[in-house]
Amino acid sequence: MTLLSFPAGLPVGDGWVPAPGTATVTFPYDGSAVAAAPVGDEALARRAVEHAASLRRTVAKLPTRTRRAVLSGVADALAEVSEGMEDLLVLETGKPRADCRTEVTRAVATWRAAADEVVHVHGETVPLDGLPSGDGMTGFWTRRPVGVVVGIAGFNYPMMLASHKIAPALAAGCPVVVKPAPATPLATLWLVHLVRGALEAAGAPAGAVQLVTGDAEVGRTLTTHEAVAAVSFTGSAAVGHRIARDAAPRKTVLELGSNAALVVAADADLDAAADAVVRGGYYASGQACIAVQRVIAVAEIAAELERRIAARLPAVTVGDPRAEDTRVAALIDEAATARVLAWIEDARAAGARVLAGGTREGRCVTPTLLADVPDGQPAWDEEIFGPVVCLRTVPDLDAAFETVNASRYGLHAAVFTRALGPAFRALDELDVGGVVVNEVPGYRCDVAPYGGVKDSGIGREGPRFAIEELTVTRMAVIRP
Repeated sequence: MTLLSFPAGLPVGDGWVPAPGTATVTFPYDGSAVAAAPVGDEALARRAVEHAASLRRTVAKLPTRTRRAVLSGVADALAEVSEGMEDLLVLETGKPRADCRTEVTRAVATWRAAADEVVHVHGETVPLDGLPSGDGMTGFWTRRPVGVVVGIAGFNYPMMLASHKIAPALAAGCPVVVKPAPATPLATLWLVHLVRGALEAAGAPAGAVQLVTGDAEVGRTLTTHEAVAAVSFTGSAAVGHRIARDAAPRKTVLELGSNAALVVAADADLDAAADAVVRGGYYASGQACIAVQRVIAVAEIAAELERRIAARLPAVTVGDPRAEDTRVAALIDEAATARVLAWIEDARAAGARVLAGGTREGRCVTPTLLADVPDGQPAWDEEIFGPVVCLRTVPDLDAAFETVNASRYGLHAAVFTRALGPAFRALDELDVGGVVVNEVPGYRCDVAPYGGVKDSGIGREGPRFAIEELTVTRMAVIRP
């Protein structure tokens, strides 16, 4: 693999500045060094926010055609280097190649969708004559950029998640400072290099998009700076809660954790459901917030569903993520691996049945299938973020929906059924941000709102909806 290059240092201000430190990015599969990444500090974080604040009005006044040209230009540039970006993502995240290819494809789609949405940033007229005092007056409202945006992305899909922050911010007319996860900064640095090139080509300031790496204190400096108007974060619930407290009263858009549920009704196509469990539970080695973690099956089909899922597991290839057929590879680091294995062992000790996996294969956790994990076990209650699926049998659909809703999380859920009645009941009754019928809960499309409820976060992503999150309404009342 050949790594594509970008300027040295960090993209702060209108150029690239030296970083005060470096850190080695390692390949999770074997621990080998990928590259030395620049590491920023709190001073650089403040400098980036202050520069963004100085450009706030300039970026807000960029014409629609300019913003659309930038967004389309990034999509084109990213598509041109998609193979190199895919290679880089494999090395720094350790995700299987198939999942990294999906990440690049989805990121390109995000930039194109954001370009399409720029022309829809508008308001509407308002009738004011509901009261006599409004007779003869004109009213309307418009959407205006919220101001400086800070975007913080998780390690699992770093470049795509950064795209979800940067593209809507630019579409809304906001300068943005992005902070990637410390373990996976390289693809995001490369993306920002492409974005700044597109900005300059369109006659816009490169400093409209900046990037600062670093530790939690760098993140805290970014999220608490008085010049910041909004923070968009993707990551764990614990960190998201802390950001929301620290950032107040600034606006926060939080896409947090989950333990996504998939309900299988008595009338479901069991082969389709079993395929979805395996496809949705083990992609990205389980390191996805909407990976299938909890499978809730009604009693009359539970044993057969268990058999069909278990029969499919030998086809889930474990190994080197650079290989085309690999579906499960190493987790991001040894700490994550140890935690997942400990949660599996805790579940086993509490009475769960280990139907498959639960072991190590080099640095990889083997695809694991657990049954009868009791409440109170983190493998069921929390987000495991590993290649682990838990099966539970319930007496009927009522109990299934109650079990889904008993979680503190509420991102996405799925239900498999052949009937409209259970499907519409799921849409009405499941306390989640999205319900998917007869597909994996991880199905996501960039023209729909994406986000959760409860501890899964607040606000919505997807270009159209993220643009709304990053704008504020301004009312105008005119007496001629």
